[in-house]
Amino acid sequence: MTEPGAMTQRLRETCRRLLEEGKVQVVIGWGGAGRLASPTQAESPAPLSFPTQAEPPAPLSGAAGGAGRLACPTQAEPHAPLSGTPAPRPVFITRAEDAEKLEWNDRCFANLTVYLTRKEVKALGKAAVVVKGCDERSLVVLEKESQIERGSLHAIGMVCEGVGTPREAKCAGCEVRVPRFADETIGEAEGAAASATAVASRLDGLMAKSPAERWAFWTAEFARCVKCYACRQVCPLCYCERCIADKNRPVAIETSASARGNFAWHITRAFHLAARCIGCGECSRACPAGIPLGLLNQSLAQATEEDFGYRPGMDPKAEPVFGNWSPADKEDFIR
Repeated sequence: MTEPGAMTQRLRETCRRLLEEGKVQVVIGWGGAGRLASPTQAESPAPLSFPTQAEPPAPLSGAAGGAGRLACPTQAEPHAPLSGTPAPRPVFITRAEDAEKLEWNDRCFANLTVYLTRKEVKALGKAAVVVKGCDERSLVVLEKESQIERGSLHAIGMVCEGVGTPREAKCAGCEVRVPRFADETIGEAEGAAASATAVASRLDGLMAKSPAERWAFWTAEFARCVKCYACRQVCPLCYCERCIADKNRPVAIETSASARGNFAWHITRAFHLAARCIGCGECSRACPAGIPLGLLNQSLAQATEEDFGYRPGMDPKAEPVFGNWSPADKEDFIR
């Protein structure tokens, strides 16, 4: 495994070159370590200013909510777990000399592809985005859904052995430590990638429970939801300009943090991500209440793979489940 310090230097050199040569107008990366954040603490970011400001605001890390996609003092963005060392935050670099602000280490949690669908970012020009292997999968899905033009984007892949200290649970079963579709990749992998079995095994305990026990589990988890919508704000695939949760004529989802409203929100969102979620885990990490939302998405992803043999973001040539039909599709799950 290439040392993080050496990878940081190579990342800076790469981004400086891309900006100097005019191949990109903005680099979306990690840098400028933010403050420590915990599930009970909220941070207030500085206002976001485009295109004159080279860096975005420090992400929020508490239970703030908001209807739009652009980070502002009323919206929630991801936070790093409280672990003693500040985590790098998302930055936008528009000048070659500012490439020195970029960082790479095992606290680069955020999936930066979430910014690619924002109008404010698109207005900056052609972007280079720094991605881990798990983040890169969202590029495949976004292109399939006509949200980005892959040819108008420069992806810089970072070889990753996992994030967090200790490592986040999702990293134990990661099969894409080395980005596969990036325009250029920095670093070298150490050891073999994990298997899909390791990922699926995290669901075993929950799925072994009876339906009544699983209902009780999610009832208790959703009872802690404060409807901050942090899960939506950090998800690269929640790109609707107007979310169904914001529609009020008629009201589609009860807005209060009640049992009915919380169940409606999380189940609706899970179904909207079915056969689309790439398992980056940002929703679980951003949740100020610590609800394991990734488990909910993972259960649907497992069903999609079992019934259709499809894993979103793993193969750019594979056709998405929705909008595609094959005579070989299983039908035994239809009741």
